[in-house]
This record gives sequence, structure tokens and C-alpha cells, in this order.
Amino acid sequence: MKPKLVEFTSPLAQIEADLEALFRDGKPIRREFGNGNRLHIDRPLPFLCVHVGSHQDAAFHAVSANASYLIAADIGLAGEVARLVARRLRDHCGAFLLLDIGELAEDRFLTDDVPFLPPFEVALACGHTAAEQAARKRFANAASAREAKYRTPRVDELSPTTLAEARLWDEPGDVACLTVRFAPIYRVPGTKRVYSELHDLVVANMVDSALQAVSAFLKASSLEQPATHRSLGRRAYIDAVGRADRALDTVASTFDFLLAVTPINAEPAWREFQAGGFDRVPALLYRPLELEVADQKRKLYSISLDHLEDTLLTRLLSEKQQELDLQLSMLAGRETPRFVELGRALYGSVEPSLAARARTILERLPRVASATRQTGLDADAIAAAARDMIAGYRAAYPDFDASVEIRGDLPAGLLVSRNRLLVSRDTNLPSERLTALLSHEIGVHLLTYFNGAAQGLAIFCSGLAGYEGMQEGLAVLAEYLVGGMTAARLRLIAARVIACQAMLGGANFEEAFRILRTDLDDREAFNVVLRVYRGGGLAKDAIYLRGLLQILDHLRDGGSLTPFWIGKISAAHFGAIQELNARGLLRAPRLEPAFLSSDAARPRLRKAMAGIDPIDMVES
Repeated sequence: MKPKLVEFTSPLAQIEADLEALFRDGKPIRREFGNGNRLHIDRPLPFLCVHVGSHQDAAFHAVSANASYLIAADIGLAGEVARLVARRLRDHCGAFLLLDIGELAEDRFLTDDVPFLPPFEVALACGHTAAEQAARKRFANAASAREAKYRTPRVDELSPTTLAEARLWDEPGDVACLTVRFAPIYRVPGTKRVYSELHDLVVANMVDSALQAVSAFLKASSLEQPATHRSLGRRAYIDAVGRADRALDTVASTFDFLLAVTPINAEPAWREFQAGGFDRVPALLYRPLELEVADQKRKLYSISLDHLEDTLLTRLLSEKQQELDLQLSMLAGRETPRFVELGRALYGSVEPSLAARARTILERLPRVASATRQTGLDADAIAAAARDMIAGYRAAYPDFDASVEIRGDLPAGLLVSRNRLLVSRDTNLPSERLTALLSHEIGVHLLTYFNGAAQGLAIFCSGLAGYEGMQEGLAVLAEYLVGGMTAARLRLIAARVIACQAMLGGANFEEAFRILRTDLDDREAFNVVLRVYRGGGLAKDAIYLRGLLQILDHLRDGGSLTPFWIGKISAAHFGAIQELNARGLLRAPRLEPAFLSSDAARPRLRKAMAGIDPIDMVES
């Protein structure tokens, strides 16, 4: 039998075919060709970042964080591939810049006798064209302008005598080139250890400065400049990002944090507390945990975030990983003194300014006497209305697959758990509050869940780390926009802040209850204290007023609500969302809240944008 002939294709021939598919079909290039060599181009772009060397240093990570890059172990192969890509993409785009990024051999400014941290060296070299000089100048300015937490960059010329990794080529000929070398300041002197935070700062600096250089190069080449240099970043998630995101969501879906820390015997607890003259804390019962915390933590930290090739997404997923770790620790510490302090770390303390705003609300809004509890809408009526509202959203977006459940194991009220709206059997709601409450739960919490699910990463529907404050602020704003913000409701939100402050200050259940009795009736005071002391002491309820103040400030400063509908995000992530949007990684929200388009909401929104105090939101 004749031996089977094996056809070998050279890397350059493979890349030629990849480039044809890129131009013809828009098919991204992800070509591995042995020995750690890799070419990644997610769309036709007028630049290529190149790193020569197999070791994974900061330069490697800075290069591989880009939408168009080449990693090559051999400088000869790197030159051949880079020249081929440069010429083909220059013909396609009209201009092309090669960015050769590597590291200097030493951190020569750091010596034993300096009294403080010195600047660190960044060395640049480029060709003689005006476009290359513009790219060099922009890179230098961008790198130097970065806020220095540890050491400030000092940009110099890269001379032939500088100890550095070899340059890709000294005579690039007809290919525009910017060579960048920076000192390895992230390495612990005399060791192989790394300052991880400093490493990440250096990588972020190099990535941002490189994209700014490309933007300046395009402008100097008389080509259209992008609206923002960040739009030159990645527009596709690599498989590693999707795997990490799914793995984090798998851990997150093993527990419902709020359900796990919410008592299942709220009504019996009230009767016990009342019968005891409000002097003895009632026994609170909780659902058994359906997970082994230690096992989930092992799974959580087995999720590697080292090879995501995107510094921003790595940061967002890492923050979520840490938040899940904290929530799991709180579940393990449920009904112990540790729970309070872990909750403080998760939700923060009650800052004096927030407590002062809460106290002002309670003082300025009159207390409404309630000798008897009014009969309002029961759980069945609320659930029916909720299903009608959900049906309206589903008609506009068929994937709005929310369900409504009536539960006997919840305190009075409503609660969203992922795609479910849970209605307590004990809920008794004044009819004038129905639209406001459903707009809060369905028009904000469920809507952002389903919009987030459409973004391609589960983290946008489960929520970026710290998202809850902004979510609750938006949800309370929704109550105002539909005309449902009453004095009693705003007083309740303010009272939650006072109760959190007392709890975090060391007050026990009975003491916090006595503090609130001066502002609320007994049952209302109990409900607030129960929420705040659940699980052993949960500081979450201060975020409603804090989030409302943040969103009112955002509107007053000219901010738009639209970005907040894409998923569950926090105010701290607004810049990250803007960048991801500029890079084309986010879709427009599939739905906007129905209440925004109502004639009643428009004048209220204009009033909020002009600047109002929460007290001005009360209309009845």
C-alpha cells in the first residue's frame, strides 16, 4: 500500500487564505501556527500590534489585548507575517501602522538610593513620515498623561544602544512602524515575582496609548478618524471569555442570595414580637442552604481569567468573581456576627451625608397616622396585574419569558429572582401603588434581566459587581415617573437608611425598632427592622436612597437613562459600558420601560433632569 502523502501548507499561505476570507466574508482570523505563534484579527483594521517572544510578559498581554495582533517566537517569521498583513490591509484600509511592542532589558531608573519611586522609562522609535511622527507624539502624550498610582512614565527616544528586545526591523521600508519599549517595572527586583496590580496598570496604559497612536496616525493620513480611539478595540469575544462568563454564571445560579437570607416566618415573627411587648427579638427561620459553600468556592476560583485577552472584560469578570466569593462567605456566616461585617464589605457603610438626607425626609414629610391597616389588593390581584404587564412586554419582545409565583414563605411584598417575580401571599397593597410597584419590579428589574441576557454574556443579566444600588435607584425613579411616589413610600425608604445606620452602629433588633417607632407605625417599623436584621444584619437597604440620589445627580448633569437599560450595571461601570459600546460589543436595549413613553412620565422626567430633591418627587 502506498504511503499517504501529507500536504504541508506554509503559515504565509494559510494567512493569505485567511485574509481573503476576512475581506470576502468578514470572517475573523484566529490562526495558530505552532511554538506559540498566533495571528488574531477580528475585522479589517488599519493596524497590527506585534510582540516577538514566547514568554508571557506585560508586553505580551498588552499586544494580545488588541483586536489585531501577532505573537511570534521568531523575529524572522514575525517580520514575514507582519509585512504580508501590513501590505494587504494597507491596500484594503488606505493606510496601515505596525506597532512593535516589547520590553526593555532593565528598569535602569530604579536604584537603591532613590528616596521615592522614580519615573519609569518608555522608549519610542518610528519612521520619518508625518503620519508616523503623529502616532509617536500621540503615544508619548497618552502614556505620559496617565494618572500615576506608583510611577510616572518618562518617554525617550529608543536608541540603537538601548538594552531592549530586538526590534522587528530597523528598515521597515514601505511599512509605517512605531516601536515601543518600556521598562519591566511590574517585576519585583531580583526575583521572578510580579506586582500584579502594577502589571495590569502598565498593560492598560500601553493598550490605550497604542489605540490613541493609531487614531492620530489615521488623522495624519487623511483618513476618517474614529469617533473614539476605543472603537478600534475588540468587537468579538474569544471563546475563553464565553467559557469564563458561563462558569461564573453557573456558580451564581446555584443560590439566590436574597431568598437565602430572607426569613420564611415573617408573620409568626411579628406576632411573637408583638406578644412580647416588643422587648424580645423573635425567632427567625431560614431556608436550608441548597449548596455546599466550600465546594462552590472551589469551583469559583477554578475559573481562570488569565487568558481572556481583554483587560476590560477581565476586570469586569474578576470583580464579579470577588462579589460571588463575598456572597458565598456571607451565606456561610448566616446568623453569625461575621455576616454583618461581610455585608458591610459588600454594600458599604451608611455615610453621614446619606443618613442626613434620610433624616431630612423623615422630618419634612408629615407622618400619616394609620389606626387600622387598610385593606388593599391581595396577592392574587397583584399577580394577575403583573402577568398582564409581562404579557405587554412579551408582545414587544417574545424572549421576555418571565413568570409570576405567589409564595407563602416570603415577607409581605414582591421580589425578583432572575426571571421570576415572587409575590408574597401576605402582601396587601393600596391600589394606587400597584402601577408604581410593578414598574419597579417588572419595568426595571425584569426588563434589565432580559435586556442583559441579549448582550451575549450572562454577567449583564446576573449583574455586574455592585449593580444593585443603581438598579434600586432606577426602580425608585420608575415609581416617581408613573406618579406613584407617596410620602409614606419615601419615608419608608428613608427609614431603611436609619435602620441600617443603627444596625451597623451596633444597635440590636429591639433598639432599632424603638428608633423607628418615632417615625413609623409599629408594623411598618417591624417590617423595616426585619429586612435590615435578616440573616444576621444586612446593610443592603441603604442602597435604595443612595441609588436614587445617584441617578438624580446623573440626570441633573445631563446623563441619559438609555445605557442603564442594556443590563444590570452600576454607576461605577458607566465608563466601561461606554467603551464596550464604542467597540461594538453591546447591542442597543431590546426594550425600554413602557412607562418612559407615557404622557404622564415625560414632564416628570424633564423635572428630574432639571434637578430635584427626592422630597420634590412626592405628589400624594
